[in-house]
Amino acid sequence: MTGNKGSMTTENGGAARRLRYAWLVAAQATLMILLGFFVTRVADGHWPLTLEDRLPRAFAEHRSPLGNGLSAGLSLMASTEGIVGVTLVCVAALLVLPRAPRWTEAGFLGASVAVQSAVFLLVTIFVERPRPDVPQLDGAPPTSSFPSGHVGASVALYGGLATLVLSRTRGPWRYLTAGVLLLVPPAVGLSRVYRGMHHPSDVAGGLLNGGATLLVMGLVFLYGRDRDSASERAPYGVPRGGAEEVPAQPGRLARPDGRPTGRRVVVVRHPHNCPDELAAQVRTRLGRHGFTDQRWTSTTVERPGGGLAEECAAGDVDLVVACGGDGTVRACADVVAGTGIPLALVPCGTGNLLARNLDLPADPATALEEALDGGDFGIDVGRVEGDGLPPTRFAVMTGAGFDAAMVRDASPALKARLGWVAYTLSAARHLRDPRMRLNIRLDGGRRIRRRARMVVIGNVGTLQGGLELLPRARPDSGRLEIVLFDPRGAAGWLAAATHLAARVVRRPAPAPTPGDPDGANGADVVAGGSLEYFSATRIEVRFARAQAREVDGDSMSEGALLTAGIEPGALRMRLPRAPGATALPHAPGHGSQTQHTQHTPHTAHH
Repeated sequence: MTGNKGSMTTENGGAARRLRYAWLVAAQATLMILLGFFVTRVADGHWPLTLEDRLPRAFAEHRSPLGNGLSAGLSLMASTEGIVGVTLVCVAALLVLPRAPRWTEAGFLGASVAVQSAVFLLVTIFVERPRPDVPQLDGAPPTSSFPSGHVGASVALYGGLATLVLSRTRGPWRYLTAGVLLLVPPAVGLSRVYRGMHHPSDVAGGLLNGGATLLVMGLVFLYGRDRDSASERAPYGVPRGGAEEVPAQPGRLARPDGRPTGRRVVVVRHPHNCPDELAAQVRTRLGRHGFTDQRWTSTTVERPGGGLAEECAAGDVDLVVACGGDGTVRACADVVAGTGIPLALVPCGTGNLLARNLDLPADPATALEEALDGGDFGIDVGRVEGDGLPPTRFAVMTGAGFDAAMVRDASPALKARLGWVAYTLSAARHLRDPRMRLNIRLDGGRRIRRRARMVVIGNVGTLQGGLELLPRARPDSGRLEIVLFDPRGAAGWLAAATHLAARVVRRPAPAPTPGDPDGANGADVVAGGSLEYFSATRIEVRFARAQAREVDGDSMSEGALLTAGIEPGALRMRLPRAPGATALPHAPGHGSQTQHTQHTPHTAHH
């Protein structure tokens, strides 16, 4: 009964969300109708619409068999039959091919195509616009030129596929795939003008209608989901950071204290990032792998690790599962590092950078499933402190300046709806921030004076989309990497952006070898001086004035000091495979700290 009630709550929340966004569809249709009236009644006969008939006439005068064939193929791709057929295939693939059906993604794609078509039909009822006065290669009603239905449908379908590729997959090739998909709508629009079926403004109207549909459906299906799921707590969720125990199943032998037999796991759940549906999948997968003694604890602002510390202090913990983003992972790592208790990830936050760098699947439940089938591996953790910043561990990166200000000022509402894209909007506000004056000391050496817009110290180096900010960083290298980011002027920003973009498809930089100064404390300067890299086991950064600081994506208090060190192999991770295909050579005294032991019951004690 409890499980059914939770399911009904989730479904009701989803229905309420869709109802709240229905007015956006009505607003979209109204906007398109008003725009159609403007084109046909207000702007008709005035510049620049007086010029747009020239393009269909020019195409009509220079048609060729090759052009006719290409435009016919593109028009067929965006025809009603073509759009419906491709949509059905894609929706079926989303429901059948993954290990778990992608209901949300399938709903987003199908609804985008359906809603765009409905708005298009509604607009054509009110807006009548003659087609271009040229020979037309396709048959169609003569007064249904605005907006282009072919273009709007192609935006909804192929733009929707591009959205799913960018938001639900990883790796550098996703940008190429999304780029190819996004080229289809403008190509279809050009073909429709070539065939005499639309004016350029009709194509623009189709692009606008399709784009608006994707925005609304994205809010409904992709970005509004977590917030509403979290508003109704699952029966095992504990909103105030306490731990709740999963009751023994009927017929299962129980211990004297009432807990069921089986291996014991503590799940730290971020209540907003880990919705009820995902939490249920986590419980099921853990149970299938013998973790029948489950204790769940929810994070809060005051207790980012929930009741994990108390659970671990009680002893007899076989596994900890972090169900959230990098902030939740950091809080868990800070507790379990050095204890030998393995940590598994369910990456469902905004960035999930540690999961990306450990090459975990993008789907949270799949990431856990593959990790439970894998083994235990030791990775490094960093430890950072400073003025007003108590000592804390980090698994990904810490820094100050531009990136920390970006993290600090990112809107929580936009993060909930747009994911990591919200950080780019925040970053735009800080592009003109003044450069920082600072000095760094590596492994107790001499102070190095520099100016920079951003300082990042990392245990791993890859950001969203496969972009390598710290190309030499490895989670088991026994060292920390640091980059000073200091582009100067438009040319400097362009050089830095070009260098970083190239790292998405370039092979990783060769590992430092003993005696290589760039692999020790020597600087590696690239992009015309816009980026400068160092490597060390202990890094001290002092700023001339207090700066914004962040640790693993969490904003910290401003300060003028950051001191970071490395704890080699301190964190035991349960992973599908070892982090990195090959072991890295290291400077003398810093051998690899990777540990690989197959997990067995009750092997983690402290």
